[in-house]
Amino acid sequence: MTLETRRWLWTSCAALLLALGTACDGGDDAPPDDACGEPLYAGEATDEAWRTFVDAKSRPDDSSQAVTLVSPAPGQTYSAADAPPTWRWTSPLASRLPSREPVTPADVPPSRTPARGMLAWLGNLLLPSAEAHLPPVTGDFYWVQVTVPGRQCPVELLTSNMEWQLDAATWDVLRAAADQDLRVQVTSAYLVQNRLREGPYRLASPHTIRVEVAR
Repeated sequence: MTLETRRWLWTSCAALLLALGTACDGGDDAPPDDACGEPLYAGEATDEAWRTFVDAKSRPDDSSQAVTLVSPAPGQTYSAADAPPTWRWTSPLASRLPSREPVTPADVPPSRTPARGMLAWLGNLLLPSAEAHLPPVTGDFYWVQVTVPGRQCPVELLTSNMEWQLDAATWDVLRAAADQDLRVQVTSAYLVQNRLREGPYRLASPHTIRVEVAR
C-alpha cells in the first residue's frame, strides 16, 4: 500500500469517525462543567461514576444515610511531621446487595450502545492507543473532598473502599496549609450500571481538622 493510499484511507476513516460522532454523540461525552478536573480514584471508582456524582450535585442535601466518618474525628489535629494518615468510615450503603434488576437499554451508558461500539472500533483503528471506556460499575461509592484555605479546588478522592490512605503528594498539600482549618466532607451514593439509585448522602457537618507545624 502506497503512502498516498494510506493517507486517503486515514482521511476517509477520520471523516466517518467525525460524522458518526456528530450524529450519535449529542454531546453526552462532554466533560462536566467542573474547573477543578477529576479526583483521585481508588477501588472500582471510574470517571463515569464520578460524573454521576457531579450531575447530582444540585440535588437537595440529604444526610439520612450519610457515612459515619470514624477518622479523622471532628477537631482532630495532626502534626506536620506525621506520616500520611489513613481515614476510615462506615456506611449504611455498604450492606446493600448488588441490584438484581434486569439491565435495560436505559441502564447502559452511551459508550456501550451499538453506535458507540462502532465509533470506538473506528477510534481504536485510527488511534490504537486511545483509552477505552471502563465497564459500568455497581455498588457503593464515596466522594471525599477536603477544603483547603487559599486553594480554589478541594483535594478529592472517589473510591469504593471504606478508607483513604493518603498518598505523600496529597499529604504535602494538606501540610502546606498548616495551622489552618481544613474541612473534610464525604458524599456517598449507590450506583447501578453507573446510574444513581440511592443518594447522594452528605455529612450534615463536615469534620474540621488541622495540621500543626511541630515547634
